[in-house]
Amino acid sequence: MKQKTAAFLLAALLGYASSALAGFLDREIAFSEVQIQNALAKSGSQPRNYGGLMTVALAEAPHIVLGTPENRVGISARVNIALLGNPAIPVDVTGNAGIRYDDNAKAFFLENPVIDTVESMALPRESEASARRVINSLIITYFRSKPVYTLRENGNAQELAARWLLRSVRIEPGKVVATLSPL
Repeated sequence: MKQKTAAFLLAALLGYASSALAGFLDREIAFSEVQIQNALAKSGSQPRNYGGLMTVALAEAPHIVLGTPENRVGISARVNIALLGNPAIPVDVTGNAGIRYDDNAKAFFLENPVIDTVESMALPRESEASARRVINSLIITYFRSKPVYTLRENGNAQELAARWLLRSVRIEPGKVVATLSPL
């Protein structure tokens, strides 16, 4: 009986020590809203044409706010929509997204962006639902192919470690924090 108790205590102690050690050795890297905004500014626009019936294009890179709404990325953008060859109508949109890490690309991407509002004085009310769908499609496609932050091959020691040991990612107001762990 003493051997079973001793073995149980040893296993419990090893489990506790390894979990405490894992948290102790964790390191964090962070990148800011400004860094993400600069990466998006370099990306440019991504127009989409829907069979000559509608053209949708970002006027400029979307503006993001980290942590608004909580634990998400807030998105705002101006989109130009041209219906049936008419002059483009400016539409202001807001939305939100999560963030994900793609280990193959060693980059962070906005994940599952959703458009919350579509506002335009010039857009006919009966066109709002279809405009929301095509704008949401445009935003999804835009962020699917554009990383918001890439870990650099020649980065600092933390970025080099993150390339192999990324454990979790969280969004805080003004920054994204990636937790690294050796275990």
